[in-house]
Amino acid sequence: MDVIWPALRVFLLLAVANTAPLLMKHWLGARWAAPLDGGRTFFDGRPLLGASKTIRGIVAAVVATALAALVMGMQATLGAWVGGGAMLGDLVSSFVKRRLGLKSSSRATGIDQIPEALVPLVILHAALGLSPLQIVAITLAFFVLEMPAARLYHRAGLRDQPY
Repeated sequence: MDVIWPALRVFLLLAVANTAPLLMKHWLGARWAAPLDGGRTFFDGRPLLGASKTIRGIVAAVVATALAALVMGMQATLGAWVGGGAMLGDLVSSFVKRRLGLKSSSRATGIDQIPEALVPLVILHAALGLSPLQIVAITLAFFVLEMPAARLYHRAGLRDQPY
């Protein structure tokens, strides 16, 4: 259990970071939904990140993950870093998807899940006390469970697409 509980707590923080922006969009609609990239395009003429990446979503992820960390007996700052790292991974995914010509909310299996989990885990592995095996296991669990979770979020009206 000494190996599983820390990994489970980190997995739950990643889930909170992933869910918080969706909840904010659901609850607030278009309020405070300015695109993070300001509508700018890259030199390829495509959006830098896309309209679905907002400052509101990043703030929601960081704050919610900090609060979740407190609830789980962890430092709020560590939770905030996990949330910020997850959003950094999500932004990397969006940037890559735009370069591939994929629109916001389009499906890109692997690109959509792996960076969002892997980036904060690699950056914070020492602070989180994670072994390389735990990092792989958490990332794999996030990859596998994010897809059915996305379908549930779609049914609940939190996501526009079921993926």
